[in-house]
Amino acid sequence: MIKENLEKIINEIKDGNNLGEKITLVGATKTVPVSDINFAVLNGLKVVAENKVQEFREKTDLIVGAEQQFIGHLQTNKAKYLVGKVSLIHSVDTFRLAEEISRLAVIRNVIQNVLIEINVGEEESKSGFNYDEAEKVIDTISSLPNVKVCGFMAMLPPSDDEKYLSFLFTKMRKLYDKLIDKYSLIYLSMGMSGDYKIAIKNGSNMIRLGTALFGKRNYEVK
Repeated sequence: MIKENLEKIINEIKDGNNLGEKITLVGATKTVPVSDINFAVLNGLKVVAENKVQEFREKTDLIVGAEQQFIGHLQTNKAKYLVGKVSLIHSVDTFRLAEEISRLAVIRNVIQNVLIEINVGEEESKSGFNYDEAEKVIDTISSLPNVKVCGFMAMLPPSDDEKYLSFLFTKMRKLYDKLIDKYSLIYLSMGMSGDYKIAIKNGSNMIRLGTALFGKRNYEVK
């Protein structure tokens, strides 16, 4: 099933997004066994990412041949487990977290790539910076030593309203386009298993897929 799912998704994104940009597929591996992750990598998955630091620590040395990233909410006191060990942290949602990543990156003499998380749907239940403050945020975080802001990450509200989702995806793309040259941005990470097709029609160039790739999760399995 994983192989078939992966082949289907790779085929769907092979021509890029609506702007012709290459799409980076990130396999969201929360609760996925290492054996399944490595099977997917063997069959063409190039990037994997965890949601929880503990799970990353348990799996990281066992995953073979894939670039590893982090896509979950990150507590400041757990940044030490990721800085210099993942190629990209998607979920920088506070200045305090950005400052801690910078501090650790300086100590470890690495450049840590990050994305700034934007709460574009203005949901109270979700973390992330407000859309309206994004320019100020990227300016401040980009000035921190040893941190490279590579773009934005957005999680959208669960919705069956394609017009509403398209509106939010397009809104994020406009922000990205406005700042892409000034900050040499690379990634606009938006789109998950339920909405990735809409996302890539509206400018996403990085999608985070779990269920669509690995099947329905069994959250009782540790």
